[in-house]
Amino acid sequence: MRVYATATIALMLAAPAVGNDTMAQLGTGGLVFVTNEQIRMASEDLYISPTEVRVTYEFENTSEEDQHILVAFPMPDIQGSGDFMVDVPIQNANYGSADPIEDPDNLFGFATTFNDVPVEAELHQYVFNNNIDYTKLLKNLGVPLEPFGQATSDALAGLDADDVQNLTRLGLVFSYEFDAGNGAEMDIVPLWTLRSTYSWEATFKPGISDVVHTYRPSVGGTVATTFVPKQGDADSEQRYAEYVKKYCVEDNLLSTLRKQAITEDGWTNYPYYENWISYIWSTGNNWSGSIGKFTLTVDKGSTDNLVSFCGEDVKKIGPTTFQMTATDWWPPYDRELEILLLKKVEEAE
Repeated sequence: MRVYATATIALMLAAPAVGNDTMAQLGTGGLVFVTNEQIRMASEDLYISPTEVRVTYEFENTSEEDQHILVAFPMPDIQGSGDFMVDVPIQNANYGSADPIEDPDNLFGFATTFNDVPVEAELHQYVFNNNIDYTKLLKNLGVPLEPFGQATSDALAGLDADDVQNLTRLGLVFSYEFDAGNGAEMDIVPLWTLRSTYSWEATFKPGISDVVHTYRPSVGGTVATTFVPKQGDADSEQRYAEYVKKYCVEDNLLSTLRKQAITEDGWTNYPYYENWISYIWSTGNNWSGSIGKFTLTVDKGSTDNLVSFCGEDVKKIGPTTFQMTATDWWPPYDRELEILLLKKVEEAE
């Protein structure tokens, strides 16, 4: 994996999926992230795999007084689309993911402890398209905010033609006709973005406090490998350049894929499909100073899988695990952690 000075190099902003704790205020427009100058992140130990994210913090209240604050933890921006799949824990339709999480108020199985005591967090959710909030519109139509799942599909199918036309005009859905053998049918595909944040109140006493979060990540992806460039094909070369910038894809990964290429009827395919996992680490800058000690461990899940992400001095520490460590570390302000996981097709079956 390529070593990047991520704190100083400006790279393309990625769509967030999960995030570092931050302080927040609850305003009329929802949660607003703010800065706290009294509490520093003494350490952060972050573990990410396709099925679990686990983050352990040590926060230090550097003042001599208790700090009672609202803590926020941003979760996935989930983008509705007909172009690629999104494997969210409540859906679990893609390639043998784990048992579904049935609680609509806790889509990700999010759990947190503060000094070893379980905390009940509140989930805030909003729907956006083109940075316009359409949460109230969908709620008034009785449409779930999640752009996936059978409940959302059924609610959209039950709307009248005028409502569908209005949602289409606003860019929230598109529709198409298909015939699966039972005559013409209409499918309405969500295009909106779901933004989710958990919040909870905490009193940080002077000194060290421990916070632990665990949850199942939202995993986006495709049913194929889409970024291998074709000579003379400008679109494929541009897509590959975007992956190099976003995931620090290197030539050895490309070489591994090409060695396993399968060409049939003029088409070249690769025995992997893509998963994308993101983590919002920029909000770690909202606490006082740098992170004293930062550890990132990425687990690709299977020795047959491939993984690529941008990190500093990343080392392989196990058959499926890679790790970077840093001291007095500043999370990048201008990009988030983006992980490209290439899963072997056999693993999906």
